[in-house]
Amino acid sequence: MGVIRMLLELSLVFFAFSTRFIALAAFSQSFDSDFTFTLPAGRKECFYQTMKKDASLEIEYQVLDGAGLDVDFHISSPTGHVVFSDYRKSDGVHTVETEDGDYALCFDNTFSSISEKVIFFELILDNMDQDLDDDDDWKEYVHGTDMLDMKLEDIMDTINSVKARLGKSAQIQTVLRAFEARDRNIQESNFERVNVWSVINMFVMVLVSGVQVYLLRSLFDDKRRMRT
Repeated sequence: MGVIRMLLELSLVFFAFSTRFIALAAFSQSFDSDFTFTLPAGRKECFYQTMKKDASLEIEYQVLDGAGLDVDFHISSPTGHVVFSDYRKSDGVHTVETEDGDYALCFDNTFSSISEKVIFFELILDNMDQDLDDDDDWKEYVHGTDMLDMKLEDIMDTINSVKARLGKSAQIQTVLRAFEARDRNIQESNFERVNVWSVINMFVMVLVSGVQVYLLRSLFDDKRRMRT
């Protein structure tokens, strides 16, 4: 009977741990996101992000393609106050300590009447979870785990640490991909310009050569009329 009782207790402990592990997986969701969009010439686009008080909003943007690789950018608070603003820049990083409400992230290309811009930006939201009561509820499952010498606090810290490192790695890779896309667009634009100017120079050289041949032949032509 003692062995059966111990097996039942172990089963209950593992069931409680697995249940809490699923809850932790649902609770520890990612708050990082990135977007790439095309901003037409003479247009302004705004994106809105709902934030909580004492949270943190970090945005990093880059102009990947378009003449000049520049754009105007500003962040507005829920009250309409402009927190940060950039003028004719190709990239930027800003961090805002937020309050309750919707923050406006606006990209402005109204200064350009011809060229559209391809823009990449990434949002990183921190301290968005204020539900601390739920964070303490899991401790009720710790009862009876002393026999296994297992600490759920350590497991949770390890899982959160691994998640944070993976999230940081994904963020760095996303930024590097954005840099690579912008550099590739610059090289392709330079390649097209070199080809166009090469064709123009070749056309001019052929035209000049034809004119020179015509002038040389005209010098040796005898235009005097022969009288008989």
